[in-house]
Amino acid sequence: MLTRREAIAAFAVATTQAATRLPANQNIKWACSAALWGHFKRVPLTEILDIMKDTGFIGIRVTGFPGFLETYGMTTAQIEKEVSKRNLNVVTISFNGPSHDPGARKKVLADAKRAMEFLSIFGAKDLVVFSPSRQKENFDMHFKNMCEGFNQIGELAGSMGFRAGLHNHLNQMVEKPAEVDKCMAMTDPKLFWFSPDCAHLNLAGYNVPKAIEKYKDRLITIDYKDSKWTTPTADWVEGNGKVYTKDSENAKFFNSIYDMGDGEIDFPGVHRILKANKWRGWLISDLDTAREGPRKSYEHQADYVVSKLEPIYK
Repeated sequence: MLTRREAIAAFAVATTQAATRLPANQNIKWACSAALWGHFKRVPLTEILDIMKDTGFIGIRVTGFPGFLETYGMTTAQIEKEVSKRNLNVVTISFNGPSHDPGARKKVLADAKRAMEFLSIFGAKDLVVFSPSRQKENFDMHFKNMCEGFNQIGELAGSMGFRAGLHNHLNQMVEKPAEVDKCMAMTDPKLFWFSPDCAHLNLAGYNVPKAIEKYKDRLITIDYKDSKWTTPTADWVEGNGKVYTKDSENAKFFNSIYDMGDGEIDFPGVHRILKANKWRGWLISDLDTAREGPRKSYEHQADYVVSKLEPIYK
């Protein structure tokens, strides 16, 4: 039987070992996205923040703003208080709007301004910009209008001390590798940056390290989300009870999203590119599913970060 002194010493060692399993958050800082919790039964925002603190993912990307405030029943001041007392960060917002529609441009810019004003309260400086849903008609015209809108969002962001960058996504205007490249070519690198989602790059057929290398000088945030196309063998049931039949596109997509290291993306290769470029910033684990729940996924990913990625660059 251990003496009291030995028990205290053993506890101290165990605590120290547990602490070393958390991401260091030095040059590379780790964040999560609030989007994951939309696939589970609603919990208080404070519970999400506690999981972040416990697992070392110390930043959050807000989704569904400004409805996010109503969803969690909190004011900006209340969120700031809860984030601050846990020493966490609000990193950015998933921003979307009809940027392909010149008639809606004024509202899109006003919404972007409001989003960045919210972020500025938390010291954030980046805005993640999603492209609109894919247009079935006049695609090239809409694509050109979208890029013009992106430049205007980028110009507004710069005037506010922010950077705005493209977030690629399946079933949106910027989905395929050629569309990523086209958008980056049609936007001004001095105004508009790149905030890629690695899982969506991979599922769309873009070699992820190649894309990161190509646009390494335009990177702001990066989604470190793993993937590999996986055919469902059963209906997909979300944590909130929503069911997608196994032959649906949604079931196929969710079945193809994995925790870091469990898919097929070469994250060590991407990390080596970041190190060579002396890149510093936020990497976001934007999961669309967590097979054993959010806490388990982030604990698992913290292990992967510490054991596989931090030896390369932290």
